[in-house]
Amino acid sequence: MLSEIYIANKTENKKNKRQLIHRATFDILPLALAVIPWGILCGSLAIKVGLSPIQAQLMSLFVFAGAAQLASLTIIGAAGALSSIFSSTFVISSRHLLYSAVFREHVRQSSFSIRCSTAFFLTDEMFAVTCAYLEKNKSYSHLYAISAGIVFYLVWNVATFIGIYAGQLIPNIEELGLEFAIAATFIAIVIPAIKNTSTLMSVLASAISVLVLSINGSEHALIIATIIGMATGYFTASIGEQDE
Repeated sequence: MLSEIYIANKTENKKNKRQLIHRATFDILPLALAVIPWGILCGSLAIKVGLSPIQAQLMSLFVFAGAAQLASLTIIGAAGALSSIFSSTFVISSRHLLYSAVFREHVRQSSFSIRCSTAFFLTDEMFAVTCAYLEKNKSYSHLYAISAGIVFYLVWNVATFIGIYAGQLIPNIEELGLEFAIAATFIAIVIPAIKNTSTLMSVLASAISVLVLSINGSEHALIIATIIGMATGYFTASIGEQDE
């Protein structure tokens, strides 16, 4: 009798795990497919600046950070200093400090391997779908988060592989407007997250600020706009709490 109960529970757990993996896959897949042009751009640009196909693929395999990869490749193409690559990567990837702070309490008691896996696969897209899952189910799932991250990782590297060979066959592929996928992906991430006034005001303030600053030629438009957006969201939320 006990053995039958054990087998039944084990079967049920496997079924639940498969369902969770399938759910994570379907949730992240639209965003993963949306960044394929971005991955192709990264692969082709890597070839253009002089990296070998293997080096270009290894960059996506080990760095796995689209915006940071594009910035680094641009600096490499301009024969920039190594310090410039590190500093630009730090600034661009600093938002991951906020992402990790959100997940900290959920993974703090986990094993070292789970924490490392979560950190490596943590992207804007994985963070967005995992937060949506957390909000809906009121619980955090390591399996869901890491599964979503792995699916995105695989699609990103396949897109890079396509870009590496397309970059050798199609001249000036970077002029086809593939970078629009970057903006489209972040729009797809941000819009569903706007569920209150403070978030809406933060998004509007950031968007307007970055446009105005970019038109005026500010070198740090993105960073300044981010700070303005965060401050606007904070003060809007504070005012809302006081009214209540």
